[in-house]
Amino acid sequence: MLNPDVYQSYRTTPIKSIKDTEIEIVLRTTRRLKEHAETRQADYAGFVAALSSNQKLWTMFAVDVANANNGLTTDLRAQIFYLFEFVQTYSRRVLIEDVSIAPLIETNLAMLRGLTAIRPSQ
Repeated sequence: MLNPDVYQSYRTTPIKSIKDTEIEIVLRTTRRLKEHAETRQADYAGFVAALSSNQKLWTMFAVDVANANNGLTTDLRAQIFYLFEFVQTYSRRVLIEDVSIAPLIETNLAMLRGLTAIRPSQ
């Protein structure tokens, strides 16, 4: 038999929405990318790992919007897929040409703004 206190804690624990989870993951990935960009020279392996995590995040977004059952509009799905392509291409440039990661962080922040926007239909 479950302890009543344990049962009560399960009942009152809020369940995160998919959107909340996406926001949390984008925030965590962006923070990690930003932190490792500051120590890029001292911890290049950590920087590459953070960059790779960001690419994986955007790959998940691309897979999601490519799914025919995705409820977003066709235009929004296309825009997100374009951002995925940008992130992949620019990330390769970061590694090859040693350019700034600022555009990647800005892209993530744009996605966060989209995820946190209050929509009139909600």
